[in-house]
Amino acid sequence: MAERGAPLDVIAASLRRERARTGLSLSEVAKRAGIAKSTLSQLEAGSGNPSVETLWALSVVLDVPFARLVEPVRPQVQVIRADEGPTFYSERSDYVATLVASCPPNARRDIFRISAEPGTPRRSDPHMPGVVEHVVLSSGRALVGLVDEPVELAPGDYIAYPGDVAHIFQALEPGTRAVLVSEHT
Repeated sequence: MAERGAPLDVIAASLRRERARTGLSLSEVAKRAGIAKSTLSQLEAGSGNPSVETLWALSVVLDVPFARLVEPVRPQVQVIRADEGPTFYSERSDYVATLVASCPPNARRDIFRISAEPGTPRRSDPHMPGVVEHVVLSSGRALVGLVDEPVELAPGDYIAYPGDVAHIFQALEPGTRAVLVSEHT
C-alpha cells in the first residue's frame, strides 16, 4: 500500500534549508508562524504530522511557495555554451569577460569566462571589501594577481588573491583563456 500523507523527510530537509536561508532561529520561525517551538523542532527532525495550516503558516514566514516545503529538491542543470552569456569588453586591453553564472540569492559568487590577448594588461581597481578572486588558467600563459606581485600561470594553474586590492590579468600568449570566480564575503 502506498504511503499517504506528507513526505516527512522532504518537509524536514526543506524546513531546515529554508530556515537556514533566512537566518532565523527555530524560536523565531515558530513564533512568527504561531506554532509551538517543539512542533517545529519535531518537523525539522522528520517526525510529527503537520497540517496544511501549519505548513502554510511556515511557508509564509519563510517566504517560499508551499510546494517548496513538500516537494523534493530537483537538481537544476544550467548549460551556457562557449559563445553565450553577457559579454563585457575592456576599454584599455584585449580582454573579454563573459558572465557564466551570476550570484543567486544568498550565495556570494559570480563566475566569468576570460579571453585575453597579449598587449595592454587588464588592470582592475579594488572591488568592495572582502572580495576574493579565484582564477584557473585554461590555455595560454598569463600574469595574474596583485598589481605589485603578479604570478605567471600556465594551463591548469590556479591562483586566489584579494579582489579588494588593485589586481591585474595580462595575457602572455595569444588565445589565453581562464575561468574567474569572484567570491563576495
